[in-house]
Amino acid sequence: MPSTPPPTGPGALAATPAVPTVAAVPAMPAVPIAPVARRKGPTTTTSFVGGEMRARATDLADFNATDLVVLYHSRSLSPVEATKAVLARIDKLNPRLNAYCHLAPEAALEAARASEERWMRGEPLSVLDGVPASIKDLILTKGWPTLRGSHTVDPNQPWDVDAPAAARLREGGVVLVGKTCTPEFGCKGETNSPKTGITRNPWNRLKTPGGSSGGSAAAVAAGMAPLSIGTDGAGSVRIPASFCGNFGLKPSFGRVPAYPLSPFGTVAHIGPHTMSVRDAALTMSLITRPDARDWTSLPPETPHGAHDYSVGLEDGIAGLRVAWSPTLGYANVHPEVAEACASAVQRLAELGAIVEQLDPGFEDPLEITTGLWFVGAWTLWNTLTREQQAKTDPDFAAEAALGSKYSALEVQRLNLRRGALGSHMRQFMQAWDLLVTPTVAVPAFDAKPAGHQDMDPQTMLGWTPFSYPFNLTQQPACTIPCGITSDGLPIGIQFVGPMFGDALVLRAARAFESMMPIPRPEVARF
Repeated sequence: MPSTPPPTGPGALAATPAVPTVAAVPAMPAVPIAPVARRKGPTTTTSFVGGEMRARATDLADFNATDLVVLYHSRSLSPVEATKAVLARIDKLNPRLNAYCHLAPEAALEAARASEERWMRGEPLSVLDGVPASIKDLILTKGWPTLRGSHTVDPNQPWDVDAPAAARLREGGVVLVGKTCTPEFGCKGETNSPKTGITRNPWNRLKTPGGSSGGSAAAVAAGMAPLSIGTDGAGSVRIPASFCGNFGLKPSFGRVPAYPLSPFGTVAHIGPHTMSVRDAALTMSLITRPDARDWTSLPPETPHGAHDYSVGLEDGIAGLRVAWSPTLGYANVHPEVAEACASAVQRLAELGAIVEQLDPGFEDPLEITTGLWFVGAWTLWNTLTREQQAKTDPDFAAEAALGSKYSALEVQRLNLRRGALGSHMRQFMQAWDLLVTPTVAVPAFDAKPAGHQDMDPQTMLGWTPFSYPFNLTQQPACTIPCGITSDGLPIGIQFVGPMFGDALVLRAARAFESMMPIPRPEVARF
């Protein structure tokens, strides 16, 4: 779901502190920093997967961000080589998956060459310097159009502003290769639009990758960049990460600054899709720095700047109090999803967590979520001319029409109900370190074009009852793969933390990942 529309006027970039240096990230693997002879193009290498060494033979495009940084440190690999491998994978797979809507290969290679020079001098800008990445086409990216999956956005604008997340990545030397597909304005949980067509799931191209960050999830799963920045307004990082078998994190609201504020308000979050939990921790250490343009942006977590999310990542979960809720008290769950998640919870107990099954005690907030969402769509609809309205996705138009029916009194009542839910969960989490649920109630379903079904609350979000409550409450929540269905589709489990407990959520996910590594689709079959 969406986070930020393009601004109506020029946006002045706020002054920001320098991004973390390698020395500021003590959890980086210990590797030499002095220049050594560099060998090209490893076909077999030692790879860090979530911090654990293992040998594997693979294409460079299959290396996660931590893999790449280890090799950059040792001068065994250049950011140029890694970027070329990612661009080659994009050339091969994007025509089949439609994950990217904008590519900038020459700019990416130029950035990679600059990164290579910094690594050879021993002066990387950050721990992720030279790592290829993508960014969802709802997030302003200087020099590139942000069309939001819509025919209504004029591409001939200056595009001279970076949103905070894009700015932090560039400041850290991350190599941006392109922008990923989104449904129009991020309006739904599958990724299709009249503008960009249908985005497909790398595990099965007949299936949806989910949405609205489906392009980001498909790109990461298929090795078309090891990390991507998405947005999450009702599950839009977690749904596609679950469907595509990635790690995905919706941080606490305000932890990752946004600009401009989404028309859908304070349910919209920005977070990473990655190949490993460690990659997400390193990404969070970059993108969480405050930005004065976002009035909801949280202050630094330490006197020295943003929190280093790799610190404590390997501390495990022994002794943590975990509430396991297989249905939240109201959800209908696909049998294979239910079985995989129940098995995963047993692994948490094996890791030393104190697990108890119980529901948090709230009713399904679907009516709150969709009511506020439809009103946001109606607000956005009224910024468009009639000619633009005629070009919109029928699903977005239907949402706006539903939003037009709400009175100001009804909207205020929804906001009060939302506040009561948030208060309830703040109190619930006083007794628990984590709440664990399935991520989505069903596996990935068929990929279809925009407008293939009538739009109502149930068709929009009824199949993902575990995601949207925590946009309302603004708590951190992640998804990590916990199984595969009988027909070969990933299943995700969700860890929800207390407000501002982002590091705890990452720590729990890392512990789980140590027992169940994140799987990858067989892209060779394409």
